[in-house]
Formats: sequence, C-alpha cells, structure tokens
Amino acid sequence: MPLAFLTADRAFDQADDVALPFDDRDQWRRPYRPGPWRVGAAALLLLLASYMLLAAMIIALADAPSAGALCGIGALLVIAASLRLLRVGTWVSARGVRRVGFFLTRTVPWSGVASVRTTQQPVRWLGLPRTVQGQAVVLVPGHGKPLTDPLMTSHNGDFLGRPEAFDRAADTIEAWAYEYQPAH
Repeated sequence: MPLAFLTADRAFDQADDVALPFDDRDQWRRPYRPGPWRVGAAALLLLLASYMLLAAMIIALADAPSAGALCGIGALLVIAASLRLLRVGTWVSARGVRRVGFFLTRTVPWSGVASVRTTQQPVRWLGLPRTVQGQAVVLVPGHGKPLTDPLMTSHNGDFLGRPEAFDRAADTIEAWAYEYQPAH
C-alpha cells in the first residue's frame, strides 16, 4: 500500500506545472542546506546545553536555587547561540538578499544591487582569521563599492569540503539577482 502523503514524491507526480504551495517567493529562504560543520557545531552546543541544564537541576535540588537558576540561564544562552548559528547564511526573497551573521543582519533590496558575482580571492577558513585561496560570492551595491563581507565563501561552515554545493548555491543566488534586478 503506497503512502504518498509520507513522501515528497507526490509533488512530482502531477502532470501540470503548477507552483507548489510552499513555493512563495516573498518568503525569505536559504538557497542551500546548512553544511555539516555548521550543523555539527550547533549539535555540540546543544549537547553542552543539555549538560548545563542537568547541572542546573542538580544544583537547584542541592539547596542552591540561585546558582541553579544562573546555570539554567547560561544553558538558555548556549541554546540561543546554537539556534543563531544555524540561521547564519545568505537568504533571498523577491524583496532582496539578506546576509545573516551571528551578530549582524544586513538586507539589500534588489533595486540596490548592481551585480552579484563569484570571484576568486583569499577567504576566511570557517570564519577564523586564517585565510586561504577560495571563491566568494560578492554583492556589488548600486553605488559601486562591494560590501566588505562576501555573501558566502567556499570555505565557510556551509561549504567546506562541498565545492558542488557551493557552485549550486552561487548559481542560484546569481539567478535570483538576475531575475529580480530592476534592469531585467
């Protein structure tokens, strides 16, 4: 007995070319999946948070509720940091392109984008100060000077060791820019 409601295959069984219900171009979406380095770091942070929550419970039951609450607050901060780490990346919608960093988010509307291109340049390895030769997707705003940080690099937490995924994501972002720039 086939259970089509449990699979994504039924979306491709349709003969007509109708947009899927989740294909809303006004929603912010990441045109790639988070990479194993980013997911692994977030998983380790969540594991640390679980130990911190267990320690908070033990401390609170040992007649030190203020210290237990402090440890619990620290665990909640670690959980928030791991969730923010998973949100980091480049997001696109019909309204523009958004670069989400750990502390700062920058959004540029498509009307303010002159070009999006892939360049060969020194890039930071996993966001650390060490640089290596790699590729970067650079956004050039309408006033001409590129942003200081690239949208994404071939050696960040999403694409380290996955050059095919970087190429697909770069092509997708460049296609979004080509489609939504006002000149086109």
